[in-house]
Amino acid sequence: MDDKTLLSRILGEGRTTRREFMVGATAMGLSIAAASNMWTEARASEPKRGGHMKAGMNDSNTTDSLDPASFNATGMICISRAFRDSLVEVGQDNSAAPGLAESWESSADAKTWRFKLRKGVTFSNGKSLTTEDVINSINVHRGEDSKSGAKGVFSGISDVKADGNDVVVVTLSEANASFPFLMTDYHMNVVPTKDGKADVLSTDGTGTYLLKEFNPGVRATFEKNPNAWQGSDFGYVDSCEITTILDDTARQTALSTQSVDIINRPALKTVGLLQRLPHVNVIAVKSNLAFTHPMRMDVKPFDNNNLRQALKHALPRQEFVDKILFGYGSVGNDQPLGPAFGSYDGELQNEYDLDKAKSLLKKAGMEGIKIDMHSAETAYGGALDAAQLFAEHFAKIGVNLNVIREAKDGYWNNIWNNKPFCSCYWGARPVEDMILSIAYLSDAPWNDTVIKMDKVDQLVKTARGELDDAKRNAMYKDVQMLISQNGGTLVPAFGQDVAATNKKVGIGPKIGGGWEMDGGHFIKRWWLNA
Repeated sequence: MDDKTLLSRILGEGRTTRREFMVGATAMGLSIAAASNMWTEARASEPKRGGHMKAGMNDSNTTDSLDPASFNATGMICISRAFRDSLVEVGQDNSAAPGLAESWESSADAKTWRFKLRKGVTFSNGKSLTTEDVINSINVHRGEDSKSGAKGVFSGISDVKADGNDVVVVTLSEANASFPFLMTDYHMNVVPTKDGKADVLSTDGTGTYLLKEFNPGVRATFEKNPNAWQGSDFGYVDSCEITTILDDTARQTALSTQSVDIINRPALKTVGLLQRLPHVNVIAVKSNLAFTHPMRMDVKPFDNNNLRQALKHALPRQEFVDKILFGYGSVGNDQPLGPAFGSYDGELQNEYDLDKAKSLLKKAGMEGIKIDMHSAETAYGGALDAAQLFAEHFAKIGVNLNVIREAKDGYWNNIWNNKPFCSCYWGARPVEDMILSIAYLSDAPWNDTVIKMDKVDQLVKTARGELDDAKRNAMYKDVQMLISQNGGTLVPAFGQDVAATNKKVGIGPKIGGGWEMDGGHFIKRWWLNA
């Protein structure tokens, strides 16, 4: 072990004073300035308690609701992660970490899962957490009458019941080796029971913070929950507020003037300028975030695969990475499983080939066709510029793309999953089954391309129960090929989760995936150094 590594370990253990460290470090040959910098950096990385954190965020709507079945954007994900909990959460090391369930175990065939609940957990109104609360919360997302966006994720559940006072038993119709990760889905909030049902609109949660104000699409405020079960490990700031700022320029101005401490999704075209400010830190986390552009395959002209494939071969993928993502991403391949998955097929690609695209368009009998594409900056930063980039290249094969600029507010309710062709993004999920079950099974509630392929359905359901990683990955590679060659979405690139903070914000050495903003947990995981 070299001297610098040894000193770093000593700092990490936190058992030395500054004077002791400086004496030891200089005795090892470090200069006073170098030793002082090491000490300062180490102390800055230690979580501090106290203060009021302010965040300015994109991806919220005035139609937002506390009902977890309706969640579809980052604003509500972060709000719910602050004052509610799930049975399992994605840890900062991207593992399945204990939440309200302190442990779990499965049967040998991965069809029965037992979740043991923590003792002593209470909701913010003083009510103790019970197995009934958990069972009712799970049932919000399953059954014929469920309107939840996670209905597809939990479609494999055949029964949920209690075993005693602290164990919830989930029985699956088919094996699922990754089922605990499904419990991390951002819809899966555990809420209190009222009149025998899950009280999905309740402001009472078990989370690290109390929800004090909720003005949908405008503002939310939080105060530390003094009785939070995670209070000794997380929840560093005393209070927090989230203000919705949909405009990129306004959001970045708020950070640059220090009106807020944190913003999500800084405009990538100007993030370099933002990063030059002495008080600003830009955070970029590699992700399976997918920039998608769904075409509804049940609506003309997108019911014709020759047309869909023609557009895929005219898609300027590298230009998208260079001009829209400004390098914060990698080329995509018209399917949703990104490069961070072990199953990712990096050789699968619809190459940019205008001659082939023209040939496919002619085969479809659609030369000179005019297509409407609906877009807004709330779909993702740069979405409107991307649409114009697509229009430029589609024109080269004889397709007239008419870009329709939509309102930012309400985009996810009024445009996405309603219009035949639009801009979209899908945040990262920790396992392949989650994104496929949500959006690519024939009966998935968020099947925004209306893809219906028996082979895809079969492979996804079989892969769930396959315990051999190599065999499961092979199935997912087949799924990628089928969707890329026959599906209805254009995926020019996979991105990174980018945020920006005041340098006084502490974030620790690791940031969890599963979604942007530390998996949506930034309020309880980040802190203020001053």
